[in-house]
Amino acid sequence: MSELSINPGIEIRDSERELQRFRGRLALTGIFVLLLFGLLFLRFAYLQVVQHRHYSTLAEANRISVLPIAPHRGVILDRNGVLLAHNYSAYTLEITPSRAGNLEQTIDELATIVEITPRDRRRFRKLLEESKRFESLPIRTRLSDEEIARFAVHRYRFPGVEAKARLFRQYPQGEIFSHVVGHIGRINQREIEQLEKSGRLANYRGSDYIGKTGLEQSYEAALHGTTGVEEVEVDSGGRAVRVLSRTPPVSGNNLVLNLDAKLQEVAYQAFGDRRGALVAIDPRNGGVLALVSKPGFDPNLFVDGIDPQSWNELNGSPDKPLLNRAAAGTYPPGSTFKPFMALAALFYGKRSPQQVISDPGYFMFGGHRFRDGRPVPLGAVDMHRSIVVSSDVYYYTLANELGIDPIARFMEKFGFGSRTGIDIAGESAGVLPSTEWKLRRFKQKWYAGETISVGIGQGYNSYTPLQLASATATIANDGVMYRPHIVDYVEDIRSGEKTPVEPKPLRDLALKPEHLKVVKDAMVGVNKEGTSARVFADAPYVAAGKTGTAQVIAIKQGEKYVESRVAERHRDHAWFIVYAPADNPTIALAVIAENSGFGARAAAPVARQVLDYHLLGKLPAKPAEAD
Repeated sequence: MSELSINPGIEIRDSERELQRFRGRLALTGIFVLLLFGLLFLRFAYLQVVQHRHYSTLAEANRISVLPIAPHRGVILDRNGVLLAHNYSAYTLEITPSRAGNLEQTIDELATIVEITPRDRRRFRKLLEESKRFESLPIRTRLSDEEIARFAVHRYRFPGVEAKARLFRQYPQGEIFSHVVGHIGRINQREIEQLEKSGRLANYRGSDYIGKTGLEQSYEAALHGTTGVEEVEVDSGGRAVRVLSRTPPVSGNNLVLNLDAKLQEVAYQAFGDRRGALVAIDPRNGGVLALVSKPGFDPNLFVDGIDPQSWNELNGSPDKPLLNRAAAGTYPPGSTFKPFMALAALFYGKRSPQQVISDPGYFMFGGHRFRDGRPVPLGAVDMHRSIVVSSDVYYYTLANELGIDPIARFMEKFGFGSRTGIDIAGESAGVLPSTEWKLRRFKQKWYAGETISVGIGQGYNSYTPLQLASATATIANDGVMYRPHIVDYVEDIRSGEKTPVEPKPLRDLALKPEHLKVVKDAMVGVNKEGTSARVFADAPYVAAGKTGTAQVIAIKQGEKYVESRVAERHRDHAWFIVYAPADNPTIALAVIAENSGFGARAAAPVARQVLDYHLLGKLPAKPAEAD
């Protein structure tokens, strides 16, 4: 009988149990897969149903490109319709650095197709430094039709390079109106931030330029206009197929000025080779008839971005052509201050018109000898004669009697030492000295001896030609002061509606008519028998004026000023203020000719040419020559 032996090391498999375990795993896997498919289905349903509108919009956006349309900038015209700033259309060749690869190689190859000058390259490099690499920057502007055709043939070779139709700003009057009209330039990062803060950035989509100086800057909101929008259907390559809708841009408004372009030209040319400034104002309403700063500059250089060489020439010039001398240049007023000092004396009751003082040719104070500019003593001088012959001694003694703070309080009414509020930026306030001003500026007290020179428009006195012109216009208008304004009205390009810059009197100085008459008669006497009588000897109209000579450097006590021995830039400035006709003024102006000596010799002839044109329509035979 055989026995069945079982090896204890061998495990007997439980097939049933393993089958059940397999079926459980299979079921779990199936449930997991179903859950995954369920999640996918839910996501699919969410995207297709819940998010349908969102993704439909995105898909449509891929098909439709929304393009901003920059508006036409408003034009600027003088009072007679002469264009001072306008637009024209031309093609520009632009490079997007981030898409162009090797920039220098790209520009070199472009130069074989269209002309690219060294100036174009310098300007492009300057723009590149100031811009972001994804911005489109011009390498050439104002391309001819032939150049556009040549580039179009080779377009495929230049990724990131495009020819675009652009509106360009032009200033046909050039340097004559450079400081008044100003210029536009490419928008920089700082201006983008300012536009964003003010909530205006959206209106500058598609715009590359913004007003930088002058009226272009101060009336930017009126000139810019409203940006339009164009919806364009594009293909997979981004090329436009058709225009779906279009909201046209709204052009900017036009500015019509009080300025007379021909009067401005006459004034500018009258300076000849001299540096200087002139401001002419209509005393009846504050309208600025001319505002000249010489030398000027060509504002067209800045439109496309000025190249470094031209910028260095302008910025480094000793003649400072970028300085608006009329509104930002400050100078001692010299003897043009005397009519205002005379009014102050009458206002405070310190002098009567008939009171006579002795002018020995000098004034002694504290052991210091204040000299008179004249070589001989004037003797007995009353108020009328003190203005007609310009007695320094009369006003030395008057300043000492008045004191600095009463002088400052009175002159403040005429606008000295504060901005006039003219409608261009960059105006200087000047310096109207007082005890409080010196303490604030120098942390020092005021000394009585410092008041003496203030009386003849020297010392710490420092004012702009604009302030002198405004103050002169106030005398001409019997003490009623208007805010000087260059723009006459803003014209809506669509409706033709004209919004005037209303002449609003700033204040009435409430000067007594008898006091004004004394000073006005004396100013008429200046041109009839006084310091500028020779310049106005044959004038068919009566003008009231005052000459002035302002020291640039102080002369040591005991020394005599000899112009020929002084460096040109250290010579005295020549001043002249005037209004005409004397009995019914329509123009008041201030002229300064830098480093040109006596006012009657250099500044008054410039004023005479301006008055002759304004009152008589008479043009000068030739520009004034420098002495």
